[in-house]
Amino acid sequence: MRVCGVMSGTSLDGIDVAIVDIDRGRVRPVVVRTTPYAAAVRKEILGASDVATISRLHVLLGELYAEAIQETCRRGRVPLASVKLCGMHGQTIFHEGTPAKFLGRAVASTLQIGDPAVVAERTGIRTISNFRERDIAAGGKGAPLVPYVDYMLFRDARIPRVALNIGGIANITVIPARAKPEQVIAFDTGPGNMVIDALVSPARYDRDGRIASRGAVNDILLQGLLRDRYFKLMPPKTTGREQFGQSFVEELLATRIPILDLVATATELTVRSIAEAIQKHAPKKSEVIASGGGVHNRYLMARLAALLPGFRLTTSAAFGIDPGAKEAIAFALLAHAFHARKPANLPSATGARRAVLLGRDTPA
Repeated sequence: MRVCGVMSGTSLDGIDVAIVDIDRGRVRPVVVRTTPYAAAVRKEILGASDVATISRLHVLLGELYAEAIQETCRRGRVPLASVKLCGMHGQTIFHEGTPAKFLGRAVASTLQIGDPAVVAERTGIRTISNFRERDIAAGGKGAPLVPYVDYMLFRDARIPRVALNIGGIANITVIPARAKPEQVIAFDTGPGNMVIDALVSPARYDRDGRIASRGAVNDILLQGLLRDRYFKLMPPKTTGREQFGQSFVEELLATRIPILDLVATATELTVRSIAEAIQKHAPKKSEVIASGGGVHNRYLMARLAALLPGFRLTTSAAFGIDPGAKEAIAFALLAHAFHARKPANLPSATGARRAVLLGRDTPA
């Protein structure tokens, strides 16, 4: 079955589209492509706070997703009609997996925008969306969801593995050798590229870590950041822009530390929080398989390798999975699981009471 996965993450760099063929559990990527967000769209997403803006963005993003799918097919010379199913994550504008007090109730909630009706109408492809809601309804945190796919792709009978994704937020999936689904541990480790990207704005990202490599880590600031309560929480746990977004960056800028040193310190925060999470939860000598935009930051990856002696650090490219497209591929697989009526959350990762069918169906 030919399936399309569409992902736009917390880094807000653009729309990742992956078209894959799935046959008897085997996944073959056909074409992957990223469509960058226009600066004005990115700005509106970051500032979205009123109902009118959110409603308009919901429809606009549906149009942009549909156009990205069509253009990916065109450039990859893939007939649009050959794609039978689309898994669309949507753009997260709010995620609070831990219940908060609200009107006398404890409420956990998540909101991803990007209208699946528009995608289905423009492309003629059955679209599965809103993957996180059912897990939250089942008592989970609605994240992380990719561990189900990590388990499918990387589980090995002999080698313990850690699937590491360094997107806006960094997360890991720990897969012991011969692991059963309930033995998988997965959680967000903390910021990935999000804080770094915000600090170097409008450059959007620190190419190859050139800015961080020119700065000096401020150890006092770093140690204070690492004492954040989030890093001490045991999994399952999840975080996002609500914790490491604009207000977090504004507090860093208020320190008046030179920007080169702030970027170096933010990069080290990402590296240390990832390395400490892996060392604490993964078997010794695990193979660490990295993906996400962070793998292109050579300085960050070099620092990570230095802090993980005894672990083998590689990327998903070694397994035929484009590091920048792994999450888009993941949502293609999650849509396929919905089509097959297979529960696709891992309660050990999300904290849900049980495994549930994820997604909402919009027919073509």
